[in-house]
Amino acid sequence: MDAVRRRDFMAMTGGLGFAGLLSSALGAPAAARPNLLFVFADQWRAQAAGYAGDPNLMGKTPHLDRLAGESVNLVNAVSNMPVCTPYRASLMTGQYAQTHGLFLNDAPLNPELMTIGKVYRQAGYETGYVGKWHLDGHGRTAFIPEERRHGFDYWKVLECSHKYSQSPYYEGDDPEKKWWKGYDAFAQTRDVRDVLSERARDGKAFALFLSWGPPHNPYRFAPEKFAAMFSPQSVQLRPNVPAAAADRARRDLAGYYAHIAALDQCLGDLMATLDETGLRDNTLLVFTSDHGNMLGSQRANGKQVPFDESIRVPFLVRWPKAFGEAGRRLDMPFGAPDIMPTLLGLSGLEVPGTVEGTDYSDVLRGRAAPENDAVVIECMAPFGEWHRGRGGREYRGVRTRRYTYVRDLTGPWLLFDNQKDPYQQTNLAGRPESALLQEKLDRLLMQKLQMRGDVFLTAEEYIRQWGYQVDRNGTIPLD
Repeated sequence: MDAVRRRDFMAMTGGLGFAGLLSSALGAPAAARPNLLFVFADQWRAQAAGYAGDPNLMGKTPHLDRLAGESVNLVNAVSNMPVCTPYRASLMTGQYAQTHGLFLNDAPLNPELMTIGKVYRQAGYETGYVGKWHLDGHGRTAFIPEERRHGFDYWKVLECSHKYSQSPYYEGDDPEKKWWKGYDAFAQTRDVRDVLSERARDGKAFALFLSWGPPHNPYRFAPEKFAAMFSPQSVQLRPNVPAAAADRARRDLAGYYAHIAALDQCLGDLMATLDETGLRDNTLLVFTSDHGNMLGSQRANGKQVPFDESIRVPFLVRWPKAFGEAGRRLDMPFGAPDIMPTLLGLSGLEVPGTVEGTDYSDVLRGRAAPENDAVVIECMAPFGEWHRGRGGREYRGVRTRRYTYVRDLTGPWLLFDNQKDPYQQTNLAGRPESALLQEKLDRLLMQKLQMRGDVFLTAEEYIRQWGYQVDRNGTIPLD
C-alpha cells in the first residue's frame, strides 16, 4: 500500500486501520493492549549503526537510524552474560544465569519455567517465534516439540544455524525439515510480514519474536548487493584495534557491515508493514541483539569478554501511542533480565514472581526517574571462542553509566572510565590514583552479588552443580 492509498484508507477508517476497525466493530476498545514485535539479531554490537556514530555505516542504516529517532533508545543496554544461550534464557525467563542455569551454549532451558511466551499466551495474545532459538539443548538441527517451545504457538524455528543461504527450519508440529529460500533473514522477515498482515486483518493482539542469525559470522554469506557496499580497504577501525589485528579486522568488518546493511533493509520492510496495516501506533517495536562482537578491538574476537564491544547492545523501543513520535535517549543501565518484566509492564500484564529482573516500564513511559545505578556483567564459565587457552576466565563486574569495573577470581582486573576513555584503552585497576573509585565500585559490585546470592564460584563448581558434561574447551559437545 503506497503512502497515498494508506492515507485514504486511514481516513476512511477514522485512523483505526485494519486492527482498529475490527476491534471497534466487535465492541472492544480500539487497540486496548499493545502488540509486541521483538526483533533481535545475533552479535550486533551497540556501536555498529549510523545513529550510533559508526563512520562505516553513516547513511547505510537509514531504517535503523529512523527507528532510533522515533524510539526510546536505551544507550546503556547490556548483555549481562554476553553469549547466545545465556542471554536468550534471561530474555525468556527474566532470570539471571545462576537461577536458570544456562551459562553455557547448547544447554536446555527447563520446559517447566515460566517464560515470556507463556505469559503473553495466557493473557490471550497470539504468540509466535521465527528464526534462531538456541535454547533447546538437544542438538542444533533437532526438531523441537511443542512442550519445549515455551508458549510460542506460531513456530518457524531452528535451534541454531549460521549457513544463511542454506538455512533449515521446522514449522509447528511438522517434524520434516524445511528450508528458507535464499538469504534466511530476508525469508524470515517476509514470513513475519505475512503474520503481521494476518493479525491486522483478524484484530488479535500478538507477541511475535523474530530472531535473525546475522550479523554473526561467517561473513561471506552476506548478499552480494550488500557485500559490494563495503571493502576491507575502506573500513575505518576503532582506535582500540591494534595494528597486529588490523588486517583480519578489516576483512571481518566488511562482511559484518554487509550483513548489517541487509538487516537494515529487513527492518525497513517490517516498519513499512506496520505502517501499511495500521498496526504502527499500538505496536511495541523492539530492536536489539543478544550480545556484541569484539572484531579485533582489544585484539579479541567474538564475545564473552567484559569490554563494551562485547557487552553493549542496541536497544530501541518504539510505541507511538504511549511514547509519542519523538525519540529520546535513556542512559540508565538496563540488562537482559529486565527485558521480560519491562515488556510485560508496558503491556499491562502481571510480572511472574519467578522473575528476577526489574520492571522499568514507568521509566520508559517517563513516569519514574531512571535510578538504576549499574548492571552486573559476568562469565560463570569461559568456553568456546574464549576458553582458558585463549585467556578465558570467570569474572563478575558492573557497568554503570560511566564506569566498567571487573573482578576475576584473583581480585580486581579491569577498571575503565568510559566517559574519558570510550575505547577502554587505559586500565585504571590497581592504580593508586584510582583507589577510592575502585573501592566504591567494588562495594557496589559486592552489594549486587549479595542481593542475588552470588558467591562467585569457579566454573568447575557450576558445571558440576548443574550436571553438564563439557569438553576440554569448556563447551557442551554437540551431537
